[in-house]
Amino acid sequence: MEIIIKALQFFLSLSLLVLVHELGHYAMARLFKVRVEKFYIFFNPWFSIFKFHRGDTEYGLGWLPLGGFVKISGMIDESMDLASMKEPPKPHEFRSKPAWQRLLIMIGGVMVNILFAFLLYGLILYAWGERYLPAANAKYGVVADSLFHDAGIRDGDIILALDGKQVDDFASIVGTILLDEVSDVQLLRDGEPLTVTLPPSFRRALLASSSKSFKRKNYLAPRCLYTGEIAQFSRQSPAREAGLLENDRILALDGETFTYADESNAFIQSRRGDTLSAHVLRGTDTLAIALPVGSDGLIGIYWRLKDDLVYVSRDFSLLAAIPAGCRMGVERISGYLKQFKLFKDPEALKSMGGFISIGSIFPGQWYWPSFWEMTALLSIVLGVMNLLPIPAMDGGHVLFLLYEMVTRRKPSDRFLEKAQVAGMIFILFLLIFANGNDLLKWLAG
Repeated sequence: MEIIIKALQFFLSLSLLVLVHELGHYAMARLFKVRVEKFYIFFNPWFSIFKFHRGDTEYGLGWLPLGGFVKISGMIDESMDLASMKEPPKPHEFRSKPAWQRLLIMIGGVMVNILFAFLLYGLILYAWGERYLPAANAKYGVVADSLFHDAGIRDGDIILALDGKQVDDFASIVGTILLDEVSDVQLLRDGEPLTVTLPPSFRRALLASSSKSFKRKNYLAPRCLYTGEIAQFSRQSPAREAGLLENDRILALDGETFTYADESNAFIQSRRGDTLSAHVLRGTDTLAIALPVGSDGLIGIYWRLKDDLVYVSRDFSLLAAIPAGCRMGVERISGYLKQFKLFKDPEALKSMGGFISIGSIFPGQWYWPSFWEMTALLSIVLGVMNLLPIPAMDGGHVLFLLYEMVTRRKPSDRFLEKAQVAGMIFILFLLIFANGNDLLKWLAG
């Protein structure tokens, strides 16, 4: 069921973004009185799911969800309709318009994608506000995975700054380390200030780890107090089979008591395959239950955590939400652009993902704030990717138009045709490569 929910969210988000992007091109073309011959959501090789005509335009829904298109009259595009290009230019055609108008038509999709993302971020802030945990408010420190342990971070460390810059949002720590090439982490350990220098190989190891699975790893989490209370069980739960119930409270395991939730998890992991003696409080009764630990070091319990950390919450009026949403959008664009620096490391190529990777970022349950936030982020990704100067993408057309505007020389139709074909081959290669990475992850995991 979780996979179906993720797939439905991805499909709905993709459909919205394709519609928005193509509407940008369509609106600009109409503004400058350029005829739009086709407007399609998804591609339609060989047949369409449905189509209809209104005015000079054929509107339709294709069956291949790799994007969408508007076929603009008098333009060499993915349709490769070259016959009309051999005829004399007509006033309603793209090629008859001034270069600046053609430029605006080509960037119309990107502009609308960015504006749509800004609008979504603003509406998210207006509807649900903002809530985050300042790093300094993680008063019990962090719970670090083995990768951060190897780099010198310990459970209980309170992270204060990265390369001397104070950390505001706890959730941003891992991304900042990766994208800003952080080398020094300033923290408190047992109340004493300390600087941990990350090894040069750390960022590569982090990239390699993130590319091995579709699941988003929790490299750093805020430490929480141990309550021992069982919130719920996993599907296959040795604890439930042993007779434990929801709301039971495990006071001790083999006589060991715990202060923090991660301590109990580490103890259970160390006893994989064994049977523990659990001292359990059920209502007012205390019980002794034999609790088997699976070979994976799990007992199939989700703890009810005592979350006494102080979060920052902010509500926004509609007037305040729009500029705040724009600022959030600019931050997301900046963060996404920084990711391109990672590709100087060949290890980053393994992290390129296709449709499964994109779909996996959606939550397993339908939660509207997360859906709209992911849609806003993907709108930015779609806009930035389309601006890359690759022939057959909007950025390729923009590059040739800028060349024309600077040199006053228009590239020949023959050159544009070859560039379009080369760009389509390159994009196909990227699709195969990215989705091939997904296939390798799936086979490995």
